[in-house]
Amino acid sequence: MSGVRSASLIFYYNVGSRYEPAPIAGVSHFLEHMLFKGTERRPDPMTISEEIESVGGMVNAATGRESTSYWCKVPSTHFELAFDVLADMLRNSTFDTTEMDKERKVIFEEIRSVQDVPEELVHDITDELVWGDDPVGREIAGSEETVANTTRDGMIDFWQRNYTPDRLVVAAGGDVRHEEVVELTERFFGDLKPSGEPDRYPVVTQTQTSKRVRVVNRETEQAHLCVAFPAVSYHDERRYAQSTIESILSSGMSSRLFQEIREKRGLVYSVYGYFRGYEDVGQGVVYAGTDVARVEETVEAIVGELRKIRDVTVPAVELEHSKTLRKGRLLMGLEDSRSVASWVGGQVATYGEIKTPEEVMEKIEAVTVEDVQALANDILREDKLNLALIGPYEDDTPFVKRLTLG
Repeated sequence: MSGVRSASLIFYYNVGSRYEPAPIAGVSHFLEHMLFKGTERRPDPMTISEEIESVGGMVNAATGRESTSYWCKVPSTHFELAFDVLADMLRNSTFDTTEMDKERKVIFEEIRSVQDVPEELVHDITDELVWGDDPVGREIAGSEETVANTTRDGMIDFWQRNYTPDRLVVAAGGDVRHEEVVELTERFFGDLKPSGEPDRYPVVTQTQTSKRVRVVNRETEQAHLCVAFPAVSYHDERRYAQSTIESILSSGMSSRLFQEIREKRGLVYSVYGYFRGYEDVGQGVVYAGTDVARVEETVEAIVGELRKIRDVTVPAVELEHSKTLRKGRLLMGLEDSRSVASWVGGQVATYGEIKTPEEVMEKIEAVTVEDVQALANDILREDKLNLALIGPYEDDTPFVKRLTLG
């Protein structure tokens, strides 16, 4: 990248919470934390963080359901240091039992903190409601019980089985040359050999034949709710039409949800929608926070917008606005070295190939109003609707009645 002085490095492993055995659910997230706790060369967390931060850099990580990533952003003159530190963490962590016991308690607090934030908790409840007992719907951090059950030996076994070169994607962006990345990858990882059989996730067996409502009774100032439904996977070519639906419903203050439910009706402060794709399945979600006395009206308004995008052809002007918005935000999102590293690495980890921004914009431009309506008719069905709600309610009957797509 020209005009930048930073370089970003991301290591993606194609393993996450979806791959975990149920008794140690959350081990991917726990492992991610433990890889920051010390190696033989860098024996404690302070040494790791200080080495990166002393040159002005940043280092962090994230666990998802199908991947785990570790990243570092530094002034480009210190790119080799970033590679050295991350590689050392990923390959040589000591899993000190004292550190593990301390971090276990930290994760307990992380799990508990979500319980105190209903606008976050409602999304976890939604995932469970849509996917039932399938691992794709489990909370990424696990439960206090499963985190307590995770032993050092069990974690190391999971790490050795799944942090293998065949599951690793190395991505970089910024003021760095491709040849340098290749040379450093060979230097720090070239001796690794694929291990035995890594963990695989179970095929989703969840089937839904009627709408579902789950109400969590709490004395909250606001009600927090999600309307959700199954959608297409990230391998499905219809994902471009799906992201068009997301844009029309929820991208910016000119979107349908914002205009209708906040601006016109004054029902909410916060309302937004998103699609989340996985390798074989996907889901769509609309979130809103509203007055506890106006939940029925809010649910009805959300369902009304879903019905409208399914049953009424999107005007050509609105479709064009959506495409222009998405293309503009795609380009603006690639102005930072970490964003570029995430763009290329995420594509390889997800699709096994890299599309240029221009190729993706061509896909966006090719979406038609017929594509949008066909997909909306496929995924927006009343028997597939789900409503998760947190607020001072005991009876779900009024809300079931409002969850009517027709």
